[in-house]
Amino acid sequence: MLSKAHLMLFLLIQAVSSDPNGFTFYKILKLVGVTEIAPNGHIELTNKTIWGEAYTFYSLPFSFKNSSNGYFANENGEFKNITLTSGEPIKAWVDYDGIKKQLNVTLSPININKPDLPLLSLKIDLSPLILNQTYVGFASPVGANVQSHSILGWSFQLNAKAQELDLTRLPSLPRKNQSKKKQMILAIGLPVIGVFSASLTAFIIVFLLRRKAKFTEILEDWEVQYGPHRFHYKDLFVATRGFKENELLGRGGFGQVYRGVIPVSNTQVAVKRISHESKQGMKEFVAEIATIGRLRHPNLVRLLGYCRRKGELFLVYDFMPNASLDKMLFNKLETTLNWNQRFKIIKDVASGLAYLHEEWVEVIIHRDIKASNVLLDGELNGKLGDFGLARCCNHGKDPQTTHLAGTLGYIAPELARNGKATTSTDVFAFGAFLLEVACGRKPVERQSAPEEVILVDWVSECLRKGEILKTVDHKLKNDYRVEEMELVLKLGLLCSHPGASIRPRMPQVLAVPEGSCFTS
Repeated sequence: MLSKAHLMLFLLIQAVSSDPNGFTFYKILKLVGVTEIAPNGHIELTNKTIWGEAYTFYSLPFSFKNSSNGYFANENGEFKNITLTSGEPIKAWVDYDGIKKQLNVTLSPININKPDLPLLSLKIDLSPLILNQTYVGFASPVGANVQSHSILGWSFQLNAKAQELDLTRLPSLPRKNQSKKKQMILAIGLPVIGVFSASLTAFIIVFLLRRKAKFTEILEDWEVQYGPHRFHYKDLFVATRGFKENELLGRGGFGQVYRGVIPVSNTQVAVKRISHESKQGMKEFVAEIATIGRLRHPNLVRLLGYCRRKGELFLVYDFMPNASLDKMLFNKLETTLNWNQRFKIIKDVASGLAYLHEEWVEVIIHRDIKASNVLLDGELNGKLGDFGLARCCNHGKDPQTTHLAGTLGYIAPELARNGKATTSTDVFAFGAFLLEVACGRKPVERQSAPEEVILVDWVSECLRKGEILKTVDHKLKNDYRVEEMELVLKLGLLCSHPGASIRPRMPQVLAVPEGSCFTS
């Protein structure tokens, strides 16, 4: 047996119970045996071992006549000390002669053959302890010292000499400096790894919690009925690349509009991001959005759905590649929409507004008709959009709306007085829109000449003087049909009349006798 050890003790354990499948340890064994050097120089073995119920431990109360560790050289019988804590490999032999009742223990360095004279010798009869099923083992107590014991190889034989160990096939013994180096690495590395692992775990947890909070939506019971119209915030976040500035299409009084591509369907959309703090108002708002989402008309921008998150509302529309009409009208370039394109867009908006007022199951008041809310598709077809201020009501009933909303220059006088939006106030805004498209300017321009600041007043004055074509957008360079231009300008004045009872309804606008071309 080759060992680096403080002291090697052999124990005899009798198996009280066993089974055909092998020996089973039913209890954890706790060894508390100690080895001491007595004052008389004898090495005393005292047994204080506590064993499980399934085993019987036989103590060996004997002592060996030697207090030093070493071996007797074969050449001259000289005793040579061996330091067991040196870290060098040591060979040990334990021999028992059953005839002579002699137990011998011999030690030597690894490169020395077995000495003829044993280190320890004792007369003892072990026959009463050896039964049919007996297991031989060894233990190595370390006392107060902290040591590492390595058994590199061993052999055992009954009634014959044990087989010699092949030293060339034994594993290498861990070096002392390597062990210290490893201990140092472990002592430093384990705490560092522990701190790093804890920090990484905390970071991941915080990251996941923040990510979850980032995409958290609000879904209340009353929204279940609007489920098909609701988008997940995460999908909109991905579609707009996190609502980045380079995806921004425009800004308005109610929020920003972003271009996006829905990941699953690969559909281009426009996402309007609106701040909305009122909980009750949000409920009404979403109900109206769901209603508007059912509208289908070629001249209305289709509202695909919504998303609600904390104090924000997101409206998802069909994407219009040519953006809004005002960008085409008021760009600083000389190239602009020609009259035929403008006239077609006017007819498109009139058709869409007539549908909202009188052709759908409910009356829908848009409340914010202007050039910036008219969007253009790839073929420059006009589509009325931005229903963010729209209100629904039943036919024949006054809408229960008293909150003033709209844009200066498009607000009818009665709407400014009582805040009540009606189809007639929509017609007033449509009249301002007609003048805006024909004249190429906004309804109110404070930097203009005093008589031209209010567009409807200027056009009305020019009509009285017989100079109505003076107000036409100079970018058209007289490239238009005069009868169509006069029709649009006069119709704009009629729709923007200060008296609500004088204004026509939208179906009447589409059926103007002199404007058969207007409905073509």
